[in-house]
Amino acid sequence: MRSEKNKGILYVIADCGQGLAPIEEVLKAGVDFLQLREKNISSAQYLERARAVKRLCDKYRTPFIVNDRLDIALLSGASGVHLGASDVPVDDARRLLGKEAVIGATAKTPEQALQAQKKGADYLGSGAFFQTSTKSDAVLLSPETYRKILASVTIPDLAIGGLTPENCGLPLSLGASGLAVSGGIMRSGDIPGAVRAFRKKLEQSL
Repeated sequence: MRSEKNKGILYVIADCGQGLAPIEEVLKAGVDFLQLREKNISSAQYLERARAVKRLCDKYRTPFIVNDRLDIALLSGASGVHLGASDVPVDDARRLLGKEAVIGATAKTPEQALQAQKKGADYLGSGAFFQTSTKSDAVLLSPETYRKILASVTIPDLAIGGLTPENCGLPLSLGASGLAVSGGIMRSGDIPGAVRAFRKKLEQSL
């Protein structure tokens, strides 16, 4: 993802709270990346779930990303890891995972974005654009700040935070390379339909 400004990326963030069936459903519907994000479980549970999701992602030939946990990414054989500001630095993760791994970083300011790019991140995740039930403490990102983030780097930036097919046109109109979606797909009640709706919006933005 790193060498070119990819567009139209649909990146889904899921957990195993409802079992593996919804994750397989979203993979079957066709997404570009699947990230596993688990909270408040043991490391052993996280690894067990990561390995199970990795097998599903392999089945559907979808890159598998682990949120936050470099150790879980390594042990599960994930395609890569997404790192927040308090996680292992991007350059250290790169040394451990290798040049082929996909490494993402959260960027809420132009300075964070540029630093992540310099350290070797393949893509950025920026938000939150809207209030989200999956991250109650998320601070909203202004369109002005997002434009500055996009102008500061050349790697893809995925918009995140409370995205639905109805509101995702805002970050896409600002220049987002794609959308990182959690509840808007996983809690939609119609996973294939939600994936199709997001795909349509992404295609319209190209």
